[in-house]
Amino acid sequence: MLIETKAIVLSAIKFGEADLIVKCFTEVGIKSYMLKRIFRSKSKKVNTAYFQPLSLLQITANHNSRGHLNSIREARAAYMAHDMATDIKKQSTAFFLAEVLSNSLNEEEKNEDLFTFLETSIIWLDTHEKTTNFHLLFMLMLTKYLGFYPELKNKEDLFFDLVEGEFTSRKSLILSLEGQKLELFKSLIGIKFDDIEQLSLNSNHRNVLLEVLLKYYEFHLPNFKKPKSLAVLKEIFR
Repeated sequence: MLIETKAIVLSAIKFGEADLIVKCFTEVGIKSYMLKRIFRSKSKKVNTAYFQPLSLLQITANHNSRGHLNSIREARAAYMAHDMATDIKKQSTAFFLAEVLSNSLNEEEKNEDLFTFLETSIIWLDTHEKTTNFHLLFMLMLTKYLGFYPELKNKEDLFFDLVEGEFTSRKSLILSLEGQKLELFKSLIGIKFDDIEQLSLNSNHRNVLLEVLLKYYEFHLPNFKKPKSLAVLKEIFR
């Protein structure tokens, strides 16, 4: 079935000498595409430069229903990135978050609210200057769409149970946040990207929060793996 849809690139892996396998989150769900002989093609309809992590594309694609890889007939930029194309910190953030998304999303069906959130977040990252803490807030906000955003009913309690996803007065037998880790975690809750400057975090705070969020994901997404680009991201923002 031939369709037109916006697509967010999550990963692109070279296959053989000339092919590319691309995983995208589209307006109709997660889709993977085989781009045959793209590294040898002179066609302007599909260009390898389009398939950078978190690129926003408009594609014409052939979606099959037999479990095979889909194909892309034409691709163009739905949004022309500016800073993300040249800024090493934003590029590193994009690589990392694309891996987080690739490891988190398995939806075959469309999710319009999630797609809108991702699209607006990517554009925000590209168009704003102070984005050092963007990945932390993005990961927390993403949990709303993944189904395990923190329960805020007892936010003033002394512990946060990472397994249950709730604040509690009793320490969990498995893993709870308390003290500084708890306060850092709470500092993310309830703020928006436009308020991100309010976060006064040093590199150590960011690393602590990042490890907390990754552990939170691991508890709630059984197949979640730490992104390979984690070390690079920490180095960039140290």
